[in-house]
Amino acid sequence: DTLWDLAIAEVEKRENPDDDDVKPGEVWEKSILFMGNKNGGKTTIILRCLEREESPKPTLALEYTFGRRARRHNTPKDVAHFWELGGGTSLVELIRIPITSHNVRSFAVVLVLDLSKPNELWTTMESLLGATRSHVNKILTKLEKTNPEVAAEIKQRMWNHLQRDHPDYALVDPFPIPLVIIGSKYDIFHEFDSEIRKIISKTLRFVSHYYGASLVFTSKSEALLLKARALINHLAFGYDKSKSVSVDPSKTLFIPAGLDSMSQIGPPPASDSDLGKMRANTPLELWKKVFEKTFPPKSFCDLQDTKDPAQDSQYAEYEVDVMRAQKNQ
Repeated sequence: DTLWDLAIAEVEKRENPDDDDVKPGEVWEKSILFMGNKNGGKTTIILRCLEREESPKPTLALEYTFGRRARRHNTPKDVAHFWELGGGTSLVELIRIPITSHNVRSFAVVLVLDLSKPNELWTTMESLLGATRSHVNKILTKLEKTNPEVAAEIKQRMWNHLQRDHPDYALVDPFPIPLVIIGSKYDIFHEFDSEIRKIISKTLRFVSHYYGASLVFTSKSEALLLKARALINHLAFGYDKSKSVSVDPSKTLFIPAGLDSMSQIGPPPASDSDLGKMRANTPLELWKKVFEKTFPPKSFCDLQDTKDPAQDSQYAEYEVDVMRAQKNQ
């Protein structure tokens, strides 16, 4: 082999790692994109997952950090790349940067929804998941031409959490890459009226089950953060999946993907006469209409209060700032 052949082989090996059977001594690499409501607690969750004791700063645009863990003594450390999309739904086109055809096989998404703001919940979820799904689908269409085996494997893996004989097999529409939905600020949500809590919990259970996602509620409490961490560590480092399930609306929900069912969730929380009047083409559309009847979506614009990052003290660089001031002058 010439040096070029070896280089090409090395690059191909890096771009198509075979995650499922990582050989001893090989490094496992995964990427996770965190997105969701503005000030919803994404940074706090990432810092807890990486066991960093620093206080969270507001995220501007798209931020990157990483974590490393050794599976066993004297083995190379596995790497997890953590991306975080700031600005709520205003910068959604930036998801194209971290999710590419090279890493889509080892990519996962964590959607953090602020339970204390139910009127923003559906809009945030719909716009972020919709944009991510259409971007991943474009990548898959491209891969079907260039690397059909990988595209077929990703499509097959979407259904892994649900057995073919599951009664909901025909009723769900799994997300193309692994998805975890985290309901944050449970401490505030817990003070809500029990009926309101029930509607939000039931709706999020439906959405998670429909997308083949795991669902967990969390707050700043250590015990609840541990549950969220378990799900994220499973995505990031392949740790064992928790088999415990909690579906009681009076407690925090914890439902790993594939362990819920439509029959347990029940119908959308509305009277039969209301349901009869609602025209919807898909179950998801029906749930949306029922949810937005109770929580009309706020027309909110995330861009209005986005500060100029150039003026942000956490990005100060003396030489650059002096030149900039000179230029402005």
